[in-house]
Amino acid sequence: MNTEQDLKVIAEQEARLRFERFDAAVAWQLGTRLKEAAEGLHSAIAMDISLFGQVLFFYAMPGATPDNADWIRRKRNVVQRFHRSSYAVGLMLKQKESSLEARGLSPQDYAAHGGSFPIFVQGVGCIGAITVSGLPQREDHELVVEVLAGYLGLPYEELALDP
Repeated sequence: MNTEQDLKVIAEQEARLRFERFDAAVAWQLGTRLKEAAEGLHSAIAMDISLFGQVLFFYAMPGATPDNADWIRRKRNVVQRFHRSSYAVGLMLKQKESSLEARGLSPQDYAAHGGSFPIFVQGVGCIGAITVSGLPQREDHELVVEVLAGYLGLPYEELALDP
C-alpha cells in the first residue's frame, strides 16, 4: 500500500461520489445495497447511514457486536469533524506522524480508521456519513466506495484503491 497514492485516489473518490439530493429514501436504498454487498462477504458487519444528528439506516449482521456500533460512532465523528473519509484522515495523520489525540480529540470519541465516508450533496456540502465496521479498515472503506459508485452509476474500477 502506497499512502500517498491512496490519499490521491481517496480525494478523487470524495470529489466524484456526490449526490444531487439526499433524503431518507436514498439512505434506505443505499443501506439495502450495502447490506446485500456485506452479506456476500459472510462477515459480521454493522452499517450506518446518518445525517449529522439523525440516523437514517442502521443494520447489524448476525455476529456483529455493540463494539461495531461504537466504532461506527467514532469513525462517523471523524467525518463530521473533518468532512473527509475516516480512512483519509487516518492516512494523513500517519503520514504526518501525528494522531487525533495530538489534535486534542479523545480516542473514546474519534477513530481515524477506514470505514466512514462523507455524504456530499452538490451545492450544499457534507451533510452526513455512510459507515461500516467489521472488516479490516481498508476493506471497510472500499465496501462503502463500491456501493456508492454502483448507486451513483460510476465505474468502481476507476475509483478503487490499488490492491
